[in-house]
Amino acid sequence: MFATRAVTSIVAQNAARSALVKNAAAVPNGVRSFRATHANLEQSPDAESEILRQQRLVRPKSPHLTIYQPQLTWYLSGAHRFTGVGIGAGFYLGALSYLALPAMGYNFDSAAVISSVAAMPAAAKVGLKATIAFPFVFHCINGIRHLVWDTGRFLSLKGVYQTGYAVLGATTVGSLYLASL
Repeated sequence: MFATRAVTSIVAQNAARSALVKNAAAVPNGVRSFRATHANLEQSPDAESEILRQQRLVRPKSPHLTIYQPQLTWYLSGAHRFTGVGIGAGFYLGALSYLALPAMGYNFDSAAVISSVAAMPAAAKVGLKATIAFPFVFHCINGIRHLVWDTGRFLSLKGVYQTGYAVLGATTVGSLYLASL
């Protein structure tokens, strides 16, 4: 009985070794195997933080946006966000100006704004109107573009670029129209 068990354990060990040798060719290069030991389970907190620090040094870094080729899609996405924030900030600033400046002794009402704009040269008026009109028109038209996307249309790459160029063209025309009023 003892001899039978010894023979079966030897056969089992040889089978396991031959399976390892057969599978060694199937393991791709660069894959490392390791043995986990229980000897280092209990360490001081300083040793654990040192291990973590060493691991962070060899960890791959995330790619930065500068490695990507600039594309119309992310320019328009960023511009939509910036114009939304800018328009919102402008409205808040205007509302707070109407509230706070008269309390501080400054004359800031509609008549004062109209008279100061009327005193500007024509080129400054057109420039100011264009500066205000461009983000407003762009944000409105690009918002319509997003609403069209919500209906499931123009979601292909070709459609996204077509609507992007249409937004840029309509923004230019609309801004020039509003600035010329």
